[in-house]
Amino acid sequence: MIFPCFAAHEAIRRRIVWFGALLMLSSAAAGQSQDATSQRQQSNPVSTGIGYLFNYLNMAGTEKATEFRPLQQKERTQLYVETMVNPLGYLKAGSSAGFDQWNNKPPEWQQGISGYGKRYANIASQYSIQRTITFGLSSALHEDNRYFNSGQRGFWKRTRYALTSGLMARHDDGTRHLSISQLGGVAAGAFISRAWQPASQRSAGDGAVSFGISMLSNIGFSEVKEFIPDIGRAFGSRNKKR
Repeated sequence: MIFPCFAAHEAIRRRIVWFGALLMLSSAAAGQSQDATSQRQQSNPVSTGIGYLFNYLNMAGTEKATEFRPLQQKERTQLYVETMVNPLGYLKAGSSAGFDQWNNKPPEWQQGISGYGKRYANIASQYSIQRTITFGLSSALHEDNRYFNSGQRGFWKRTRYALTSGLMARHDDGTRHLSISQLGGVAAGAFISRAWQPASQRSAGDGAVSFGISMLSNIGFSEVKEFIPDIGRAFGSRNKKR
């Protein structure tokens, strides 16, 4: 039982490192979000980068929960396609594969280009399965897993909202319920991937650890999504004063 706990701790630590780097990029993008609306119609690196970030973070732009409107299936499909080709997703898979390569996990895949390729394909495949199953279930169940800023005041109120948002989805009427599509997608990615994993990572317990890490990451990173606009506005105001 010690190894799964250690593996979970290491995986969460790697995600914290990645999320920290992404937070800095996200803050810079959010600081320019007020100008992004006019820039979206122009093809330029700033608006493109902001679009990639919001898509990767699954954020509904800078919209608040009170501005929710149900997605049309065409919009839902477009978001899914954009998510699948988002370069930040491949960058994240590459960095995660690099961490696993450094830690020689799993050891059966060894080192070298071949080992890195297997680790990269494993992470990218899990990501693709998770997104695809989530998309299919959310379409069937009319669930919207995008993150909407709470629009509330007070640190603890916003914190509670963000924590619950990691497990919740909105239905077409705007009410929030446990996200079956997100839970199903994460579980599919965690357990289906056991089929090509080596012996040291193939047990149901390993799949459960992977599922738990992903869900804890989703819940924790919801806090980042909630407060990104504040950080962005602070950076924006500071730059304007300068």
